[in-house]
Amino acid sequence: MDAAPGPATLSVLMPVHNEEPTLREIVRRVLDAPIDLRMELIIVDDGSTDGSREIIEDLAASDERITALRHARALGKGSAVRAAIARATGDFCIVQDADLEYDPADYPAVLAPLIEGRADAVFGSRFLHDRDEDLASRTHRFANELVTLLCNIASGLSLTDMETCYKAVRTDLLKDLPLTSRHFEFEVEVTIRLARRGATIIEVPIGYEGRTRAEGKKIGPADGLHAGWAMIKFGLFDRR
Repeated sequence: MDAAPGPATLSVLMPVHNEEPTLREIVRRVLDAPIDLRMELIIVDDGSTDGSREIIEDLAASDERITALRHARALGKGSAVRAAIARATGDFCIVQDADLEYDPADYPAVLAPLIEGRADAVFGSRFLHDRDEDLASRTHRFANELVTLLCNIASGLSLTDMETCYKAVRTDLLKDLPLTSRHFEFEVEVTIRLARRGATIIEVPIGYEGRTRAEGKKIGPADGLHAGWAMIKFGLFDRR
């Protein structure tokens, strides 16, 4: 009689650029996430100039679940995530930013449709439930809704939060996508390529603790322009 298969494995893909203040805490939260899956955490230091590199090396030396990769210079979030995808060995992948905006306590909700076979990809939406917001977050929400609307037009989807960090995808499918993005336009590219592949994408509500530019948030207005160009590029021209 064949042995019963073991639990599935989750590959957590963590791009890092100058996240020294939050790095140890987010890694602790990831490793303590309330899931029954085996886990590997692939951390890619994207040319950090603070103490992030040393922290990552220390964490990797202390826990065999952690794989540490490093770019000698900053190549961008997309490049870091693609490097992590190439090393992933799990059944499912999820992207995890190294700040504290997204909480791994949401992993069970995000992963459930994948584990149950109801989806090929799951996006954690910050906007599927109402919450009190200040002016800064309302401004951010408006920009996000605009970019999401344009991406929906380009992809034929009906998402509420295309720019979310929490994108969980079957690893075999993710590895098969011809991803090329180097920076934050990765979010647009992976969404459009999943849609073009005919993947079933489900959104689930997640929590979110946004930070400001002063607190270290790296995405800015120029990235919105890059996202717009990415929609044209991947929606019209690069149709692989």
